[in-house]
Amino acid sequence: MFGLEQKSPKILVLGDLMIDHYIWGSCNRISPEAPVQVVEVKNESNRLGGACNVANNLLALGAQVYVCGVVGDDADGRWLVGTLQALGADISQIFVDSTRPSTKKSRVVISNQQVLRVDRESRASVDSELLQQVCENLNALIAQVDCVILSDYDKGFLSRDFIQEIIALARSERKFVLCDPKGSDYSKYKGATLLTPNKKEATLATGIEINDDESLLQAAKKLKEMCALEISLITLSEDGIGIFDNGACKKIPTFAQEVYDVTGAGDTVIAALGFALSAGLDIYRASEFANGAAAVVVAKVGSASATHIEIEQYLHAHGQDLGNGKVLSREQMCHMIESLRQCNPKARVIFTNGCFDILHRGHAQYLKQARALGDMLIVGLNSDASVARLKGASRPINTQDDRAFLLGSMECVDYVVVFDEDTPRDLIASLAPDVLVKGADYEGKEIVGSEFVKEVRLISFVEGKSSTNIIAKIRREL
Repeated sequence: MFGLEQKSPKILVLGDLMIDHYIWGSCNRISPEAPVQVVEVKNESNRLGGACNVANNLLALGAQVYVCGVVGDDADGRWLVGTLQALGADISQIFVDSTRPSTKKSRVVISNQQVLRVDRESRASVDSELLQQVCENLNALIAQVDCVILSDYDKGFLSRDFIQEIIALARSERKFVLCDPKGSDYSKYKGATLLTPNKKEATLATGIEINDDESLLQAAKKLKEMCALEISLITLSEDGIGIFDNGACKKIPTFAQEVYDVTGAGDTVIAALGFALSAGLDIYRASEFANGAAAVVVAKVGSASATHIEIEQYLHAHGQDLGNGKVLSREQMCHMIESLRQCNPKARVIFTNGCFDILHRGHAQYLKQARALGDMLIVGLNSDASVARLKGASRPINTQDDRAFLLGSMECVDYVVVFDEDTPRDLIASLAPDVLVKGADYEGKEIVGSEFVKEVRLISFVEGKSSTNIIAKIRREL
């Protein structure tokens, strides 16, 4: 849908590094000592939080990530640095400050519901000499990256002067600068490409209560002027993202259907925006991509990330990716299958092919049955030239673009790949699906491409339903 699977932009993430610590338990009684729940701990886990979660989301998308921040000289700091390094992040710009603890937020979760949070942190400003050293180290690095993301959780690292120095340096190199802001004074982010405040934060920063489209427009406009932004946007939770452009505020709708935990959703949005903009998408498509990523993570519990395959599958499952959005090149489809198998080694990829010149009930029933055999249905579609060679110069009736769009509009079809050869043999060899589906009329016949799959399944057609019959009937009645 977005064509970003093979992109790998270089992105620098600066900000407050923290651990999201989860205590998972159950509660069946109230304490006799006080009217509070007694939690029986079942499990505990650490996850990357704050700027680390931004980095984690970028790594999940395939970015080359450089992380810059400060940790304490403690076990939590060592866990943060070690985990980021194990995931593939460059940690050479993470500094240790023995005068402060590493930031850790502990959340108690009962039946997927957060009931308590305990913070261990210092919000004192990081030493100015250390910040100066950080700036000096970043001079050369910023010139090499595509985008800089500032993840501000107000823990003392991103001071006003430091932020302005980083923005000035990045903008002088014509790099994207995205800021996840904190507090009510946004002037410290002046000159950034964009900020990602939510509705509440934007209201606090602008003094404009956002309660309708007009107030949203005025707040976005004020943010743009106040902070000299290239792009002004406001995240709107279940209403998506509002973008100020040419005197109007356009809303990019969200895709979220089920929300289990919004923890880290803002980190996912700014990571996805940074990735998509760096990979060449405009702000509108980048916002659609970010909304898709956010929809994936809020359907999970705890700080989470979203992969390309999860985003694509989520949008398909919720009817947000129809028509041409499902039409991929052979190379894109190979990468999509690879991503699916990395996420789910047991996933079954189903393949079938045909001309599908005039869609009819027989096609619909056949494709629905094929999709039920696995986790992803790919339809190989004969190109116009291929159909003409197989069916004659008068065919196809509908162009390959129209046929691909209609197939993609069917809920049971996950992807469509157009091929120009007379048979799909080479395409099947490239994709190596698990199951090849053909019509029952192939019983006892040699099936092209069967040597490249694990299984061949035959499905009966609806009797009397075919494009050829429909075309013949139309011609008789003309």
